[in-house]
Amino acid sequence: MSPGTSLPVHRPPTGPLVSMLRVRDLAVGFGRQPGTDPVVAGVSFDIAPGECLALVGESGSGKSVTARSLLGLAGDGAWLEATELAINGSDVIGLSEAQWRRRRGRDVGLVLQDALVSLDPLRPIGREIADSLRLHTTLDRAARRARVQEVLERVGLPDGRTRVRQRSGELSGGQRQRALIASAIALDPPLLLVDEPTTALDLTVQAQILDLLESLKRHGTAILLISHDLAVVGRIADRIAVMNAGRIVEQGPAARLLASPRQEQTRRMIAAIPVDKPRGTRLAAPVDRADAPASPPAPPAFYVSAPTMPPASSASPAPAPASAPASSPVPSPVPSPGEVVLEAVGLVKTFRRPDGSDQRAVDGVSFRLARGTTLGLVGESGSGKTTTARLLLALGRPDEGEVRVLGRPFSAATERQRRRLRPELGAVYQDALSSFDPRLTVDAVLRDAVRGARHAARSGSAGRGTAARDRARVAELLDQVSLPSTLLTRRPLSLSGGQRQRVGIARALASEPQIIVCDEPVSSLDVTVQAQVLDLLDELQRERGLSLLVISHDLGVIQHASDQVAVMLDGRIVEIGATTQVFGAPQHPYTQSLLAAVPGLA
Repeated sequence: MSPGTSLPVHRPPTGPLVSMLRVRDLAVGFGRQPGTDPVVAGVSFDIAPGECLALVGESGSGKSVTARSLLGLAGDGAWLEATELAINGSDVIGLSEAQWRRRRGRDVGLVLQDALVSLDPLRPIGREIADSLRLHTTLDRAARRARVQEVLERVGLPDGRTRVRQRSGELSGGQRQRALIASAIALDPPLLLVDEPTTALDLTVQAQILDLLESLKRHGTAILLISHDLAVVGRIADRIAVMNAGRIVEQGPAARLLASPRQEQTRRMIAAIPVDKPRGTRLAAPVDRADAPASPPAPPAFYVSAPTMPPASSASPAPAPASAPASSPVPSPVPSPGEVVLEAVGLVKTFRRPDGSDQRAVDGVSFRLARGTTLGLVGESGSGKTTTARLLLALGRPDEGEVRVLGRPFSAATERQRRRLRPELGAVYQDALSSFDPRLTVDAVLRDAVRGARHAARSGSAGRGTAARDRARVAELLDQVSLPSTLLTRRPLSLSGGQRQRVGIARALASEPQIIVCDEPVSSLDVTVQAQVLDLLDELQRERGLSLLVISHDLGVIQHASDQVAVMLDGRIVEIGATTQVFGAPQHPYTQSLLAAVPGLA
């Protein structure tokens, strides 16, 4: 800290610990009368200086409402009651908005989940960070500029003179999240509220953000970390509080709670974590049918053509684990080795950068997908995964190489020639909400997909009985993804994240494809809904013999869902092989670094 500034300096206490945040019997609601219809009720906890409390729970459990209420940001029409609510020993119940503005930033900082939305895209990040200094200190412009650069260095964004002039759109996801944290700690607040800071980040960037939060904790900052991911919070949390339906159902030291959860909600969340759960293991309780015991399948023969492939990729597949975890396994399909349904051969795609230089987003990618199996494509943001998916779906044309579907040319064919093959390829996208027309009901979304599949298959045009057949097909699709028919009249905005993703899967199934490309299908879902969607994909694969390409930055998801894994870095596949092989004995240094960053409960 520069001498002569008016910024607070806070250090871990040397005397008896006091609560930096003390909450007793917090209740929050949005009814017309205070005390009616609470969405959060009876919430109590403390956080000491230098301590991290993780508030975890499924979407809708009340985590974010609780956190925002602690900052006076519950929203218009909200009411709040508590027997005690104190920050750094000072009562904050009933503060006016003007009083809250004087407290936010100085006494408590807030880091939101979506940095791209939270940062003003029209302003340089240096100006965003300097705002709190301008409003809460007497520092002159030069001192503020120096403090901004100091904070950027502290959060791991070097070259502060350049960074302060950049806007959020010029930064990567991890850099944006660091800039948001820099803005929150510019005044060195003793308390930091962090809401889902790593949900959309790849593993290595996620690990860097968690390291940064750990360093703030060592500095003496009290942290309330909001998350749905127990594996993530287990890395830095001293204590964990589990929320369900607006109440804390379990609270205790992180190590004890993760090792011996007492409540069913906590046990369900831990069981849903895919890390170290073998292929074919059910993660969530079945929706409609009971589990059937079986062993994970032996991985099939696979193919890769890449000069950087390590020798281990051609070695004999590692044996399946002798025992499975507590979750019940379900049968997976035994594929026919060598029966290839999707093939990429030497794919290359180059884009022109704003400065006129070329960037090879995909650089010589080759692989084969066997019938009834799942290939997991993993890598950091910007590694080329999604561009590869677009080339596979013929949503872009490769500069070199080709894609073959069911042994026939696909990328090199004309659009008219491709039309007959398109029904064999389905797609499930990361953001289901953005992939739907918000004006359409679920019924309209699925009817449109059914009509498109019918016309693509040239199975006849509309006529007598067609509407009835379409209704029956829509009902069948809903049943396949375990959704009730009562949702047909709903629009995407009124569905939960898991329901939207199930509708997206139903839409992909409309043409009865043999192959489905899933691009980050669960990255935006909480851990229990993620488990349900992964189980659903596995069930559909077993029942229909589907071949799946699952793209993700989450190695836990890839390990659980895939027979084979391909690791991408800078547009290239640097390692590929059976899942047990790649995870058990990774050969490439990049794969080793990714696996080292996977959060676990141990």
